Amino acid sequence: TEDCIGCTLCAKNCPVKAITGAPKERHVIDPDYCISCGMCGKLCAKGAIEKPDGTRAERVPKDKWPRPWIDSENCVGCSLCIEDCPKFCLELTEPKFHGDIRTFAALKRPEDCIGCGICSRRCPIEAIVMLPPAAVKKET
Repeated sequence: TEDCIGCTLCAKNCPVKAITGAPKERHVIDPDYCISCGMCGKLCAKGAIEKPDGTRAERVPKDKWPRPWIDSENCVGCSLCIEDCPKFCLELTEPKFHGDIRTFAALKRPEDCIGCGICSRRCPIEAIVMLPPAAVKKET
């Protein structure tokens, strides 16, 4: 919006480089590239990002960003969440023994997760839910 001060924080952190603009000038989000991850809105100190519903996004401290919790009993290891994660935070677990075919998705790099929820929306069997970081156990 017109409140953008051109700090470049959104453009530098957009995982798909959908935001352009010069320093100290208003930035623009290209809807053809935007994946609606919400990263820009979580970072913007000026509240200059307008969400698809027309409301303004609010800044959220990184330690409050939601994280995916994966139900390892129900996950079928299809890898759709892994393929769509814009920050490559998810991986399939290793088999527990030779011949084991039971693998599932796991959050392997929680420090890189932007809490976008794309993994949760992409899961065809709803085995991933987004939770506050304190509620998500670190999976190994």
